[in-house]
Amino acid sequence: MSGWRPGDAKRATNAMIRVDQAGEYGATRIYAGQLAVMGDRTPAARKIAGMAGQEERHRAFFDAMMARRGVRPTLLQPFWNMAGFALGAATAALGPEAAMACTAAVETEIDKHYSEQLESLADSDPELSAAIADFQAEEVEHRDTALASGAERAPAYPLLSGLIRLGCKVAIATAKRI
Repeated sequence: MSGWRPGDAKRATNAMIRVDQAGEYGATRIYAGQLAVMGDRTPAARKIAGMAGQEERHRAFFDAMMARRGVRPTLLQPFWNMAGFALGAATAALGPEAAMACTAAVETEIDKHYSEQLESLADSDPELSAAIADFQAEEVEHRDTALASGAERAPAYPLLSGLIRLGCKVAIATAKRI
């Protein structure tokens, strides 16, 4: 490729790892906010707790990969901490369907994001590709669970979903760079 330098591929992979870790961290914070509002006794809360456990495993994988490969975390981690928790708490306060709408919106964007990463990686990083493919399958399960649990019955679902999806796109673009 014209203008390609050997360090470019490493920078691109590092950016993927950074944004994926930030996204998984944000997901754990969204679920923490939802569970703080919902408690743990409803069927929706039990589903959310199960998804939260998977997100914790994803985050731990990316934390370890960042440490092994010397990838710096996003400087916006404190913001994702507060914003994720606030988004989770706010959607849960609107009701279980809104909490599920949040999950459906986030996971729709993450599915697209992971598909783009897998296409970009091709065979260049088998460890990262395998993890992304595994996590993507679980994110799709989360989206499908949320939709089956009434996400589309949330108040103002199209608006709520659209705003959350836009926020995810902005977060992904920002975490790649900062």
